[in-house]
Parts: sequence; C-alpha cells; structure tokens
Amino acid sequence: MVRFPVVLFDLDGTVVDSAAIILASMRHATREVLGREYSDDELMRTVGGPGLDAQMAALAPDRVDELVQVYRAHNEPLHDELEACPGMGDVLVRLAAEGRRLGIVTAKRRSTAELAFERVPLGHLFETIVGGDDTERHKPDPEPLLLAAERMGVDPAAAAYVGDSPFDIRAAKAAGMYAIGVTWGRIHGRALLEAEEPDALVSLPEELLERL
Repeated sequence: MVRFPVVLFDLDGTVVDSAAIILASMRHATREVLGREYSDDELMRTVGGPGLDAQMAALAPDRVDELVQVYRAHNEPLHDELEACPGMGDVLVRLAAEGRRLGIVTAKRRSTAELAFERVPLGHLFETIVGGDDTERHKPDPEPLLLAAERMGVDPAAAAYVGDSPFDIRAAKAAGMYAIGVTWGRIHGRALLEAEEPDALVSLPEELLERL
C-alpha cells in the first residue's frame, strides 16, 4: 500500500531544470524594456508564484505587458535546451510503475508546459496538467492544486504536492495536501523553503521515493 496514491508536481525547478533559461529571459526582458540591471535574487524572487504577469508587476507594474512579451519571445526558443532535473526522469518512471497517479500544477501557461514536454519526454507520465491559464487564482492560493485533484477525482488529502518554491509549499498546505519541498531547483534557497515548514524537504529526487 503506497502512502500517497496521487502525487502532483510543480514543473519549473522541480521536474525540468529551467532556472538558467528563466533567469536569462528575465535579465533580457528587464534590460530591453527597463534598461537596468537587477540582481539574480531580485529577478527570481517571485518565480513559481502567481505567474509571469505577477513576476513582472513586482519589477515594473506599469510595463507588465511589454516585459511579458519580450520575455516570452526570448524564452520559448530556449526550451530547445531544456532538460529534466537530474534523476527526476527515473523517479517519475518508478512512481508510475508503482501505480501512482501523477499530475503537473504549474504557473506556466498550458502551451508553454506542453512545449517543455516536447523537449523533455516525460509528459506521458502525467494524467493531468493544470497551467496558469486554467484558474482564476494562482499559487500560493490552493485553487490550481484543488482543480488537479478534482480532475483526477481524488480527495486532496490523498495527494502530495512536490515543488521547489515557498509558493508551492503554501499552496499544498492550503489545499490540505502533503507538502514536499525540493532543493535542487536553483531558483529559491533552502532557507526560504525551510521557513515554510514543509512536511518534508528533500535534496535528491531519489529521496522522494522514501517520502511518498
């Protein structure tokens, strides 16, 4: 008997190793549109939360549309370089082989998530993908996670949510799911995740097999 028959995952920094392309595109957009430099922390602080519009609004609320347009034009071609986070592919295959039902809940638009899975061939393992354009409210609000549970016809309490950001942990707790933070995403520091008091915090994908 498995502990959690349903396991939902964030995408960026959890399943796909996208920190470098996100940072490159954030830097490109802010240079092109705002003509100024930001630190890595300033650019990445809101990644994984309510979505790209919110990330840009935190930097320049009056230039959001322009920033988003320039970001996407730069970012989408970079998906050709995208890879899975080391070890995640094997872990996902093992979880599926154990009979777990898997899903993705991401702030990315569904089309961009599907673009990622064109390059990283793991999309077939996931029963549902909830993208940022599927809900009115976004992480850390629980609505996207609850929508995934509803689509899969499962009690949220039977699910775990795995993510690399403080927003992921808050959303999981608010949804009544088991909250697992992961530290390999290179988007948010370990201390930020620890401060959210997840149910588990893991440093290697293989450790998920012990926690789930």
